[in-house]
Amino acid sequence: MRRVVRHELSARSARALDREQIKADTKRATGMLRVEAEWNRARRNKPLAEAATVLRAMAGNRERCMYCGDSHGTDIEHFWPKTPYPEHMFRWTNMLLCCAECGRIKGTQFPLGDGVPVLIDPATDNPWEFLDFDPQTGNIVARYDPEREQYSLKGNQTVEVLRLDRREAMANGYKRSFRRMKRRVEEALEQPNPNAAALLQDLNEADDHGLLGWCFEGLGERVSPFTDLHARHPAVWEACLQSYRQT
Repeated sequence: MRRVVRHELSARSARALDREQIKADTKRATGMLRVEAEWNRARRNKPLAEAATVLRAMAGNRERCMYCGDSHGTDIEHFWPKTPYPEHMFRWTNMLLCCAECGRIKGTQFPLGDGVPVLIDPATDNPWEFLDFDPQTGNIVARYDPEREQYSLKGNQTVEVLRLDRREAMANGYKRSFRRMKRRVEEALEQPNPNAAALLQDLNEADDHGLLGWCFEGLGERVSPFTDLHARHPAVWEACLQSYRQT
């Protein structure tokens, strides 16, 4: 899972989605709202077609699912499920791009704590504050906080809802990405003065699954060869970190 920067819709489409939400809210108040029928009707119109296009651009060149980062994103996903939360159905900030498998697995599951989502929203959260990666299994797991002596609640719930630790094909994809990134760092360590810009470009090309966040901002910096890069070339590490944060 990677951080996603939300783009803006055109003003015209944004206004049209606001009008759709007002219509849905009005029908809901009178008991006339049929969520799926309302969404399917609006889905054929230009504002949601633009939303889908912008989401694909947000997902990057490979248009990967914003949850698993492994499969191709196929359709608009509602972070707050439109059933039972139709008040969020046409909100642009509630829309993500996900693959068919993640959409099927998540369904209407949406854990809350005191009315606040305890599921990672990749468009507002840095996933690696809550998640960890196991290079041996390729699984995504909840991040452990040694100070609190507990696992991240948001990480735990996200792993549980999306089954991120129980999807073999996805885990194999993550392992392949990690092996490619590991080789790039090992090659850089063979050089007396690695070039930070070139290394980061190589890592970006090798990273199919958003693991750079784990390497530079998560617990990956404690794993070889990333820990070796940090120890032996701290200036290169810092330059890569700052450049990554700006992307």
